[in-house]
Amino acid sequence: MEMNIFNENDEKIKFVKRAIEKRLRQLIEEGLEWILISGQMGVEMWTAEVVLDLKDKYNINLAIVPPFLNQAKRWPEALQFKYEELLVVADFYEPIYQEEYKGPYQFQAKDLWLIDKSDGCLLLIDDEYPGSVEYFRQKAQAVENYPIYTITPFDLEDVVLEMQMEDPAYWNNFS
Repeated sequence: MEMNIFNENDEKIKFVKRAIEKRLRQLIEEGLEWILISGQMGVEMWTAEVVLDLKDKYNINLAIVPPFLNQAKRWPEALQFKYEELLVVADFYEPIYQEEYKGPYQFQAKDLWLIDKSDGCLLLIDDEYPGSVEYFRQKAQAVENYPIYTITPFDLEDVVLEMQMEDPAYWNNFS
């Protein structure tokens, strides 16, 4: 929502997914073995899709650790279906709380669990308008020697340009 993407068919998603893939490939080549997400709709679900594609080439694992049971209960039906498919193919799935939503403390516990169980994080964030990911970043910044990698709007612009330049039609405009 914070990226003004309200439809799973939005063309911007392919740029976001490419940027995620690019950063994950770098991290995998440096030894990354597990990608931990909570499975929220949007960037986290797109990350899961990227990870599943990368599994064809790399020995990596996907863990989906939502804050509570039935996280997708109130989502649009198409996203609920996609979420359920991801849970089936994930290498690990376990909600933090074995109950449905009770309060915001469950999201806070999820953030702390993810930080505790990981060696670093990758955040898609705009420093001018950080949105809800800022809560996670603040918790991560409070942990000593916890690497925070980012994908910024500038990174997304680079990916857009790269993808445009991959299209032969792009170069026809210069002849």
